[in-house]
Amino acid sequence: MSKTDIKSLNLQGLREYLVSIDEKPFRAAQIYEWLHVKLIQDYEEMTNIPKNLRVFLAENTDLKNLKLIQTLTSKTGETQKFLFQLEDGNLLECVLMKYHHGNSVCISSQVGCKMGCRFCASTLNGFERNLTASEMLNQIYLVQRLTGERVSNVVVMGTGEPLDNYDNLVAFIRLLSDEMGLHISQRNITVSTCGLVDKIRKLAEEKFQITLALSLHASNDAVRRELMPIANRYSIEEVLHACDDYFSQTGRRMTFEYSLIAGENDSHEQARELAALLKGKNAHINLIPVNPIKERDYKQSKGDSVQKFKLILEKYGINVTIRREMGTDINAACGQLRKSYMEETSGV
Repeated sequence: MSKTDIKSLNLQGLREYLVSIDEKPFRAAQIYEWLHVKLIQDYEEMTNIPKNLRVFLAENTDLKNLKLIQTLTSKTGETQKFLFQLEDGNLLECVLMKYHHGNSVCISSQVGCKMGCRFCASTLNGFERNLTASEMLNQIYLVQRLTGERVSNVVVMGTGEPLDNYDNLVAFIRLLSDEMGLHISQRNITVSTCGLVDKIRKLAEEKFQITLALSLHASNDAVRRELMPIANRYSIEEVLHACDDYFSQTGRRMTFEYSLIAGENDSHEQARELAALLKGKNAHINLIPVNPIKERDYKQSKGDSVQKFKLILEKYGINVTIRREMGTDINAACGQLRKSYMEETSGV
């Protein structure tokens, strides 16, 4: 019989669980605070909970703790990458980025990824499983415990396609932004997607105030199909219509991620095509010089090409920034640390 994943329960769900085992409902708020504010990892830390209840919870519920395997810190100290092990032995990674406006954590939503984007290390070892809401939360909670610093921004942009893990993602967002928990503003939460049209439309109906970031990476369908298999299922036109729907229902400006790959998607003509695609939309483009991986031949666009691409977009009135590179010296790109560790420990 599987144990109850207690950290994935919202406050009402926790209250109902306690009532079902003949415990007083008021204990729910106490336990919830221990789990989501004080970020405990062992029931023995719950000092105001009766011993018999702590023992029962330890035997019948699962805290789904993570084990720290490895930490890498960039030379500048601005970026730390953490490799964690799940209770089933699977590995996941997340990245802490320190900015002047606060600490941002980029978390994973799945173990591995099935989307197959050609330039991403996350997909190289295939897909294992979805992460639960609690396993997504635990990445943030453990980073806070390890650093002693408050996380103010969360980006669901690590390994995995978040919208392919829809139910757990939605539960995670509600728990993370709950005023009774860590209470990170939904406006400080960003979710990235490669463009699952039906799930974008479904997410719009949740009326969250999060930022949705579309991994676009191409200005036309032909190039996008070369880089991203999902483009064989959904055209750019279909994806952009879903993004328009998201904006109309939430009022939240879209972000479009565009990884610049030398000779693939960084020409002046492609910049003009991209500007035409997004002209008139309430959107922002984030240009990302691609982080090369050894298994692929893709090369990062040179600095002058990146700047010229940006200038062309700005000429057409497009809001655009170039993402500052952080952590390239510590395998901070999605999936790199997990893959290298697996290779080292397996002797491959």
